[in-house]
Amino acid sequence: MTLTANPAAARPALRKSGYAMTNPSVSSTAGPTPNAPMAKRSYEVAALRADTSLYIGQTTAPALPLFEDAFSAFTHGSLILTAFGPIAVEDLQPGDMVSTATGEAAELVWIGTSTFSPADAGKRTPLIRIMSDALGQSRPERSLTVGPGARILHTPPALRGVADGKQLLTPAAKLVDGVNVIEITPPTPTRMFHICLSRHAMINVDGIEMETYHPGAAAPREVSHALRDRFISLFPRISHLSDFGPLAHPRAPEYDAH
Repeated sequence: MTLTANPAAARPALRKSGYAMTNPSVSSTAGPTPNAPMAKRSYEVAALRADTSLYIGQTTAPALPLFEDAFSAFTHGSLILTAFGPIAVEDLQPGDMVSTATGEAAELVWIGTSTFSPADAGKRTPLIRIMSDALGQSRPERSLTVGPGARILHTPPALRGVADGKQLLTPAAKLVDGVNVIEITPPTPTRMFHICLSRHAMINVDGIEMETYHPGAAAPREVSHALRDRFISLFPRISHLSDFGPLAHPRAPEYDAH
C-alpha cells in the first residue's frame, strides 16, 4: 500500500470537534453510596455499532479504576501506526485500520476520551513520561507521555526469572526509574484517550508496542453488578464482558519494579 503524505486528509472527514455528545441510554448520575458521594468524571465515546453505524456518546460515570483505565492510556499527540502511516490519536476515527504487532491491520471500533486534571476527583492524576530510547533504540522514537491506563509490552527485570524472559503487558507506571522513565503531574488539564480494535492487540505507539483496551478479568469483579452493567453500556458492541475476547499477551502481576 502506498502511504500518503497527509494520512488524515486521505480518509473521510469526520471531525470530533463537531460531535453532539448525547447518550440517552446511560444515566448521568452515579448510584448512591453509604458514605461520601462517589467522585464522577465525564467520558466521551465514538464507536461503531455491530451494524457498523456510528455511535457518539457522552456520559458522567464514577471515577473508579474500571472506568478510568478505559480512557487514560494515550495523551494528545501520541502517534499510532495505521494502514495510512502514523496518525495522532486525536485524529483517529472509528473504522480506521490500525497496524498490529502480528503484521495484520485491525479495524478501530471504539475510541474513549476524557479530560484529566491534577485535582480531578480529589486526587492526583500522574502521567508517565518515557524518554526517547529509554526502552531500546527508537523505543520510543521521541519523548512519549502516557496515562495511568497504559500498558507496554515489556520484559520486566523483576520477573525475568519467573516469566522465563517472556514479554508481558506491564503498566507504564511500573517502569518508572526516575531517570529514563519519570512520573509527572501536569499543571493544566490533559486530554487522554484509549482505543479498542476488533480484537485485543499490540499496536505501535511512537515506536513502543502498547496494548489496545481490554478490561481484563479482575477489574470488573471489583464493582457492583449495576456499575458493571453501566461500564458495559459504554461499549456499543459489547453485551457481556466475554465479548472483549482473549488477551493477546499475558499481563504482568503486581510487582515492585525497583
